[in-house]
Amino acid sequence: MSVFRSYRLRWERKRWRIRALRKRHDLKPISNKTATIAPRDILVLTTLRNERVRLPYFLRYYRELGVNHFLIVDNGSDDGSREYLAEQEDVSLWITRGSYKRARFGVDWLNWLARRHAHGHWALTVDPDEFLIYPFVDTRSLRALTDWLDASSIRSFGAMLVDMYPKGPIDDQTYVEGQDPFEIANWFDSGNYMISKNEKYGNLWIQGGPRARTFFADKPERAPALNKIPLVKWHRAYTYVSSTHSLLPRGLNLVYDEWGGEKASGVLLHAKFIDTFPEKAREEIERRQHYAASHEYKAYAAKLSDNPELWCKWSEKYINWRQLEILGLMSKGNWA
Repeated sequence: MSVFRSYRLRWERKRWRIRALRKRHDLKPISNKTATIAPRDILVLTTLRNERVRLPYFLRYYRELGVNHFLIVDNGSDDGSREYLAEQEDVSLWITRGSYKRARFGVDWLNWLARRHAHGHWALTVDPDEFLIYPFVDTRSLRALTDWLDASSIRSFGAMLVDMYPKGPIDDQTYVEGQDPFEIANWFDSGNYMISKNEKYGNLWIQGGPRARTFFADKPERAPALNKIPLVKWHRAYTYVSSTHSLLPRGLNLVYDEWGGEKASGVLLHAKFIDTFPEKAREEIERRQHYAASHEYKAYAAKLSDNPELWCKWSEKYINWRQLEILGLMSKGNWA
């Protein structure tokens, strides 16, 4: 990389950090328990709106993996999410009615919380419908993974987003609070993915899956990105650039091997497509707070009126992480 590009990226990183510093004024603490965070605690960061029905399973899933504390921004929920989260002993909660769009879709808020509270910690940044699967997840805790990453001098861990869906119409089965969503949405695309490299940041750019073939069939290049770098040994000088798709410094994005080997990686099982989704899509279109005037949600709404089925004859039923590794969607690398 040229000296000039390196210089520009340093200034860009400084800009995003300053922006996060300013956006901290959007946040009002409701239940700040960060004083209880111990030096080696693993943290989860998320921003959400009206996710009350999902929260019990989301919290339980990550607690069972080994997460110690949650840093959550509630962006104007009116469904009881705020009240529920404020009661949780391991959740620090901030609320805001600030613009999600003007906070770079929540990235500024989470960058600030990570800088303020996650320095020196392994921090996992996910949405309430994203569930991390990593090698040996059935027998090893998240602490085992982060200890291995520390011992290997690895600072960031990549995970491909895999959209999960039911067999049949999305709203055929009712999701019940506390339920594992993958009891309903347990199918996924084993192929149909396009991968390219972002030369500026060095991260991979992945698109495809059921969203590309169903909602963006005419313009697959506009399909949502599936590449994520959710787990990072955080330093106050770091910053996410675009959601969890890319970070600065640039080296944090090199979660893959270009020389014929494989680096350890995971998958984020994405539980978007359950019966709560059509209403969520309508709400987000009205709010117009998502990227490119919510074009993604407009594409969803246009197809949802036809009550589409995402399942097709090439769909694969989810079994476990080893299946995902065999299919090439994740890798244990040299973690034995």
